[in-house]
Amino acid sequence: MKVILLEDVKSLGKKGDVVNVSDGYAKNFLLPKKKGVEANGKNMNDLKLQHANEEKIAAQKLAAAQELAAQLAEKKVELSMKTGEGGRTFGSVSTKEIAQAAKEQLGLELDKKKMVLSVPIRELGTYTVNLKLHPKVTAELKVEIKEAK
Repeated sequence: MKVILLEDVKSLGKKGDVVNVSDGYAKNFLLPKKKGVEANGKNMNDLKLQHANEEKIAAQKLAAAQELAAQLAEKKVELSMKTGEGGRTFGSVSTKEIAQAAKEQLGLELDKKKMVLSVPIRELGTYTVNLKLHPKVTAELKVEIKEAK
């Protein structure tokens, strides 16, 4: 019997897969526990429509991430740090501070967990921070660190 899986089933398949199982396994386990439905015409059509909808949503998310990356490439965030004698800074700039400054200065909600700092920012100057907006899209944001007065 062919069954469309409604959730992941160990050693059988992932959600949305069409698998061929014995009649007893389907009637006694998969169907009663709502882990699968029979692969008839209506259910197969529903599965195709669901896949098409998921692809459409994924394409929209990719387009939105690319648009945000284009916006971020043109913008810059400024932060100030306390410095001591000789221009040495106290502490470092965290992704949380960068996200908060971006919200205040640019009006953009950026997730601090998606920011990638190659090295900790501990000196004054201009840095480039990478943001993983989407598995296929990485944006760059310029962060300028100035001395607090």
